[in-house]
Amino acid sequence: MILEFIFRWAHVMFGITWIGLLYYFNFVQTEYFKEAEADAKADAMKKLAPRALWWFRWGAMFTFLTGLSLLYQVGAHSNITGMPVIWVGALAGTLMFLNVWLIIWPKQQIVLGMKPGEGPVAAAKAGLASRTNTLLSGPMLFGMLGSKHLYIADPGGVGFFACVVIILALEANALFGKTGPMTSVKGVIHCSIGLTALLWALLAFL
Repeated sequence: MILEFIFRWAHVMFGITWIGLLYYFNFVQTEYFKEAEADAKADAMKKLAPRALWWFRWGAMFTFLTGLSLLYQVGAHSNITGMPVIWVGALAGTLMFLNVWLIIWPKQQIVLGMKPGEGPVAAAKAGLASRTNTLLSGPMLFGMLGSKHLYIADPGGVGFFACVVIILALEANALFGKTGPMTSVKGVIHCSIGLTALLWALLAFL
């Protein structure tokens, strides 16, 4: 019990670091870079962004690792009724973690001049993955909290599989698609809230 609490505390602490910086990049830094003077932007890209990305990617790593431990503990030692909910959150969180390490960080290294490549192309790919992570952050948090505090039996499993298909489709868009309505800050916030409500409804009523 004590060990589970320690991992839960660590999971939330690392998650605050990760998602806080995700929102910073999407809601603050990206918008600032659109308006910044060339010298100020260059200085921020050289000194600020690499530091923020370090905390961002390692926050994601340890959120994922502590989450895996908690998922095992919940599945092995608890007869929780909200398992469909937590698996939806776990899927969203896992894809977000993979986006950080396999797309956002490698592409940002190109954007920041840390390794060779086409900067504008890399920036677009990193931006789409980052917007997708912001979109999925609502469902991820819903899964974390809903597993303990929301009763959804989902006896037939239809709602759960519908949720999985939707999340995987959104991840496919992150790899091959476009930002669409997520281009603006307001748009991605609204999309994340709407997606969370949709997944909740699918789990509750299908």
